[in-house]
Amino acid sequence: ILKTLNSWFWWENIWMPINVTWAHFVDRDGLVFPKPHQLYATIPYAFVLLIIRFFSERYVAIPLAKALGIKNVRRVKPQPNPVLESYFRECSKHPSQSEIQGLAKKCNCTVRLVEKWFRRRRNLEIPTVLRKFQEAFWRFSFYLTSSIVGFIFLYDKPWFYDIWQTWVGYPFQTLLPSQYWYYMAEISFYWSLLFTLGIDNKRKADFLAHVIHHLAAIGLMSGSWCGNYVRLGTLVIFVHDTADFWLEAAKMFNYAHWEKTCNTLFIIFSIAFFITRIILFPFWILRATLYQPTYYSTTPVIAYFLFNGLLLMLQGLHLYWGYLIFKILRRFIFSK
Repeated sequence: ILKTLNSWFWWENIWMPINVTWAHFVDRDGLVFPKPHQLYATIPYAFVLLIIRFFSERYVAIPLAKALGIKNVRRVKPQPNPVLESYFRECSKHPSQSEIQGLAKKCNCTVRLVEKWFRRRRNLEIPTVLRKFQEAFWRFSFYLTSSIVGFIFLYDKPWFYDIWQTWVGYPFQTLLPSQYWYYMAEISFYWSLLFTLGIDNKRKADFLAHVIHHLAAIGLMSGSWCGNYVRLGTLVIFVHDTADFWLEAAKMFNYAHWEKTCNTLFIIFSIAFFITRIILFPFWILRATLYQPTYYSTTPVIAYFLFNGLLLMLQGLHLYWGYLIFKILRRFIFSK
């Protein structure tokens, strides 16, 4: 069954134009092409990034947070109590007064002690400001580095200025070393974010949106790698990362209570977000993926619909996050 599914998945008509087979993508005459098996390396690379994250958060983020005036608040742990712990995990984190009285009788202690235990236990679930700062610092560091490196990789490429160049010579476009490392780093980063979703600061408002975004990003980049849409893929990555580090910087200064700096950075982020995600992405990137391929192939392959479906899903998330950003800006402007 797996062999049959594998043959269906790698059917040429899904991935590439008519009369082109996987045999055409064997390295030859100085031309190097992306290989699907190279994507396996993103998993160990993700663990390398997690190690880098651990050391950067511990030895860079924490001293920086202290320099900005953020203190490490140590929360008091409640006394070990298997009965209350079981109730906290399986039943309710906010028991009613009658439930607290029942638990007090069961544990042979006072109602006040049970209330205090639940209050301290709930506090342990809330991430400290220092922990939030560390996470924001890691994402800021990656997005800033990715934006700078991405610009260095792209500024001398013709498709950075003329989007039509992304299709010239397709699908026989050679893979550059810079494109390989740019892709590997980005896919590995999103794998690492997925691996740590359970322990990172949980965002109640858009947790599901983050999960969908990370999975869509990994699927989109991996698929574009297999179909050799690497030129367009690098542009998509660059457009996304150039706005994100402004938001993470605003969060860091927000945690430090540098209000004016935070507000300034958030306004810069909002402008960058609307330019890159609401203007450039749909009218530059989506135009190149939806409209321009018809000039190079009269028969769109299945990958055309797959990739554009994922890109439209990302654009839907952009509009959703843009709505949230607009609400924050409106409150900021009209209610101070």
